Amino acid sequence: MSLRALLISSSLTLLLAACASTSQPAAVESAGFYRVKPGDTLFRIAQNNRVSVANLVRWNNLKDPSSINAGQLLRVSPPAGATQASGKPGHQPPGRPASKPAASEPSKPAPKPVASIKLAWPVKGPVIAKFNGQGSKGIDIAGDAGATIRAAASGKVTYSGKGIRSYGNLLIIQHDNAHLTVYAHNQSLLVKEGQTVKTGDAIATMGNSGANRVKLHFELRVRAAAVDPMPYLAD
Repeated sequence: MSLRALLISSSLTLLLAACASTSQPAAVESAGFYRVKPGDTLFRIAQNNRVSVANLVRWNNLKDPSSINAGQLLRVSPPAGATQASGKPGHQPPGRPASKPAASEPSKPAPKPVASIKLAWPVKGPVIAKFNGQGSKGIDIAGDAGATIRAAASGKVTYSGKGIRSYGNLLIIQHDNAHLTVYAHNQSLLVKEGQTVKTGDAIATMGNSGANRVKLHFELRVRAAAVDPMPYLAD
């Protein structure tokens, strides 16, 4: 092979490789996937793609809508053959997951975050289960069915629904870019996704949905990682 032919062959190989590498993200995007960026929330991703949080949870088989990681690949459009639930983005009823989520790239474990937020007690009652970071990612507070549950801090409701069976009727409130609180096993939900609430506002009533007794399961998340909420709750 002549030198000129060799150079042309090498250049063509490099060009094809470059085209393949640049075309792959476009193909992924056109197929209805989104790569999570630092600071993203499921609610923001749902808004930007004009879909509901409930559908994102269903399409990606998410066990915890409050916990997504940078670099994770999420499906943001219905899988082939599936139909999207009707209604406004953020308010479609959840259903059975239609497909498994795309595997996220492995990452090194991050150091345990430290919260910098003050919380009000969401409901009065004895703490019957404490945080341990594994089986319990929050605390359980006992109380009476129908008792009012209040926002522990001001913020925006980013999830309101029952897409995760083990959490029952679930609320998630985003307080800022780093902090959110989780309220599970509610009897009824009094606020909707996208609604802004203030500390002490009534957001739900106490129940036993997804649980074996009446209680509130309460979590504090810092950049998606669960931390013990007890040190941040007012005395």
